[in-house]
Amino acid sequence: MENKNQKKVLESLNVTKYFHDPVTMKILNDINFSLYESEFVSIIGKSGCGKSTLLYILSTMDTDYEGDIVIDGVSMKGKSEKILAQVRNEKIGFVFQFHYLLNEFSVLKNVMLPGLKLGLYSEKEIEHRAYEKLKILGIENESLKMPNQLSGGQKQRVAIARALINDPLLIMGDEPTGNLDKKNSEIVFDIFQELAQEFKQTLLIVTHDNEFAARTTRIIEMEDGQIIRM
Repeated sequence: MENKNQKKVLESLNVTKYFHDPVTMKILNDINFSLYESEFVSIIGKSGCGKSTLLYILSTMDTDYEGDIVIDGVSMKGKSEKILAQVRNEKIGFVFQFHYLLNEFSVLKNVMLPGLKLGLYSEKEIEHRAYEKLKILGIENESLKMPNQLSGGQKQRVAIARALINDPLLIMGDEPTGNLDKKNSEIVFDIFQELAQEFKQTLLIVTHDNEFAARTTRIIEMEDGQIIRM
């Protein structure tokens, strides 16, 4: 259930998207919903229903759409790429199906990178914060290892720590358990749940895993570019 007393983190207002190649096709049709603080929401639906396209728009990476996205009370419509990049870095943490860790850097440095890019804190402070995030995820002992020394599940936890480094308003995930076995998928789910419950983190996760989705606080189900159930 939506809790109107909670702070509104994200709004999708009449979002409609067309692809024009080679013919014009409507990919998303009038998507309306709000996300509230500390909600753990999943988006499900068959391949090609528009889930990832929607996530791309909500994350401000795709600006070619009709309607509006409001993040933290501010409309994203017509904002410059520079401002959108800042919003992404400050307000949104990303977790993908593939961890995208940089093999030439240690685990700790990988987690620090978005913090160094944002530049709000000294390098020493960012390092301390990175270590704290790894601790929350139970992998602080791996902090000086290189990514290729980690298991798949550990790598995904490092990716989550990296997503958390700037204390984002919102974590967005695109199939974050898509590459993991059942045991590691469970671990990632438990981490997300803990982030929502204990750290008031808002999460919006696109998933194919219906068991994963069934345990989130709210499910948004899509079909043919529309929300059919919420």
